[in-house]
Amino acid sequence: MKKLISSLHGDKVIWALVAFLAVFSFMPVFSASSNLAYMRHGSGNALTYLIKHALHISIGFFIIYKVHKVPYHYFRGLSRIALPIVWALLLYTLVKGTVIEGANASRWIQIPFIGVSFQTSTLAAIVLYVFVARYLSKTRETPLTFKNSLFELWLPVFITLGLIFPANFSTAALIFSMVIMIAFIGKYPLQYIAMILGLAVAAAAFFVLLVVAFPKAFPNRVDTWKSRIENFTSDKPDEDDYQIEKAKIAIASGRIYGLGPGKSVQKNFLPQSSSDFIYAIIVEEYGLVGGLSVLFFYILLLFRFVIASHKANTLFGKLVVIGLGFPIVFQALINMAVAVELLPVTGQTLPLISSGGSSVWMTCIAIGIILSVTKKEEEIAAEEEDKKRRDEALQRLIDKQIKEEEEAELAAANEENEEDNPMNAVLNK
Repeated sequence: MKKLISSLHGDKVIWALVAFLAVFSFMPVFSASSNLAYMRHGSGNALTYLIKHALHISIGFFIIYKVHKVPYHYFRGLSRIALPIVWALLLYTLVKGTVIEGANASRWIQIPFIGVSFQTSTLAAIVLYVFVARYLSKTRETPLTFKNSLFELWLPVFITLGLIFPANFSTAALIFSMVIMIAFIGKYPLQYIAMILGLAVAAAAFFVLLVVAFPKAFPNRVDTWKSRIENFTSDKPDEDDYQIEKAKIAIASGRIYGLGPGKSVQKNFLPQSSSDFIYAIIVEEYGLVGGLSVLFFYILLLFRFVIASHKANTLFGKLVVIGLGFPIVFQALINMAVAVELLPVTGQTLPLISSGGSSVWMTCIAIGIILSVTKKEEEIAAEEEDKKRRDEALQRLIDKQIKEEEEAELAAANEENEEDNPMNAVLNK
């Protein structure tokens, strides 16, 4: 175990926080999955789902370990190569994607041979964040103009978002918000950001009008967005409203200390109890104390990302940590806000805790890249410390040599003085 821990490089606090959230996830996932086990198999035995979740988490940590070994500057070039591949996957998903558990939009594709569903927008987000960080770090070396950035930066961004937006509005909005945040931190001119926001609003309005004019091209999408907003602002009941009500009942039932692990009642009524609404189950079973503790650890992870970004010695490293780290925490906050009805239902999972395969793995890829950045800083610090020790050892050798030479010269001078002294000759006689 010591050998394994010693092979883990990068920010140890991030490693610890990620490990804690992943280990904690086993309890609520095991409890909440009993509903799925009962509905699908009639037995209520959630052991199969627990083993499946353990497999996903194990693969996720293997991904983190392998990715964090890769020098982070390699991802600069990979983002440019991967972006067209991501576009092809998003287009395929939009046209041929599968529907998971009654979801109203095609967001997943089936991975051949292994039978795992993969949400391509999660991979697209990681690639896009790294791509934006690469561009903004490059512009520090060359003059930036809006015309150049419009084609080199924002056109790829809008193509990516345009392929996600029809089927997954909430994810597209989250990705765009994070891109704007990265641009702001990367000191992209504010007037240019304002112009991009205007273009984005115009493009979204045009798309909505297009879908309204040709409803058969994107069936049910505008109706879904409209109904979710209406139900969020009114008392009209529907499926989303049903989930929110059950989530609020679960949270209210938890009180201060909760009903206890595995004793949730609302997990039997919440359709997405192990994924989208797992935070409600956590509060029901572990109470306000458990819910606030989970929130605290995500906030702590956010602060650690800020520290890691501050320590990075390159602009690309800083932007990569911010661009990949902040969305993890913001997605968690959105998931919690949905559970308490601060936001309408978005379909965002709770990172590292909700059950799922591809969502867990994509989060692990992002964390692996962040740890790769912090590992580089550790290597630089270790090199500087080693250089300092070598310089100190060399200085000690030089000081010793100088001291020996001075002592030798002093001894020679004393001998010479003794020979030249006439009193010595008299005494010798």
